[in-house]
Amino acid sequence: MIKVTLVKSLIGAIPKQKATAASLGFKKIGDSIVLPDTDATKGKINVISHLVKVEAAE
Repeated sequence: MIKVTLVKSLIGAIPKQKATAASLGFKKIGDSIVLPDTDATKGKINVISHLVKVEAAE
């Protein structure tokens, strides 16, 4: 499991990045979500990697 936190605003992001953030469940800055460590999740995080902080979750 990995913990992902939105640390930068989605204002000014391209529509694909906004859609990816929404699909992960982010609504506002500071939202943290624990997600499974799968290839699909890693791909989504890669699209918005400049907007999020990724940590290992217990």
